Amino acid sequence: MMKLLRTPRERFANLPGYPFEPHYLAIRDRWEPVDIRIHAIDEGKADAPVVLMLHGEPSWSFLYRKMVPLFTKAGYRVLAPDLPGFGKSDKPSKRSDYSYARHVAWMQDWLGVMDLQDIVLICQDWGGLIGMRLVADEPQRFARVVTANTMLPTGDHAAGEAFERWRTFSQETPVFPAGQIVNKGCVSELSEEEVAAYDAPFPDESYKEGARQFPLLVPTTPDNPESQANREAWKVLMKFEKPWLCAFGDSDPITAAAAPVIQKLIPGCQGQPHTTLRGGGHFIQEDCGEELSRVVLDWLQTT
Repeated sequence: MMKLLRTPRERFANLPGYPFEPHYLAIRDRWEPVDIRIHAIDEGKADAPVVLMLHGEPSWSFLYRKMVPLFTKAGYRVLAPDLPGFGKSDKPSKRSDYSYARHVAWMQDWLGVMDLQDIVLICQDWGGLIGMRLVADEPQRFARVVTANTMLPTGDHAAGEAFERWRTFSQETPVFPAGQIVNKGCVSELSEEEVAAYDAPFPDESYKEGARQFPLLVPTTPDNPESQANREAWKVLMKFEKPWLCAFGDSDPITAAAAPVIQKLIPGCQGQPHTTLRGGGHFIQEDCGEELSRVVLDWLQTT
């Protein structure tokens, strides 16, 4: 039976720039009779247009703290969930509990219970690996999509040297330093308090099984368990005609090659003002959170 860890509430006290009230929803796992609690930021009026912000790894909704108030001020309802294994959400305690398919299922079920419609999706890193699958699964739920430093890999093409180095490090380092990993993935330097905020969800190494496992779940070979599911998702996305914007950083070696592929393959990308943000590292929300928000908000006004 899957055992869940829950980070103590006091670990999240007085985080810089993160005043948001917690919102929780329990989702029943499809494989075992276990309810997994998912946390989300939920800000703005309940009947306002929905913006869904999905983080990657090893971050959590803290990544979007600079963007949330700009979108609510502009009249949107913002939801930024923590993926299971991260942030304030429950954390399965064994690596074997984590799979790409399971995470997609958890977020599909969360989305279904929330019953969100006409969603504007903003996704980065694993937020895209999961988010693009959500779009392919239920394209009718989504009105627009913004991809930032992410991709939907099938394993049919090499992942690249930068990703291979990251995956090796993630498995071999004795201590998985989540805060410093985020810091090293930025062009700007995070403060000590911000680094500590990224470490907050993980009181010790036992809480990091998801963060450790995620790099191994990325499809990098054609026979990966989720390669075919991603190929099927691409068949849907290659017919997706609703507006789709790419806003990538200029300093992210891991996803640099992804933007032109997305723009070429997804019809909704045609004619859109795709942007490369100067000084944007992998965690573009840290380096360029306000600028990324302005780019997306301006785009939403014109589409």
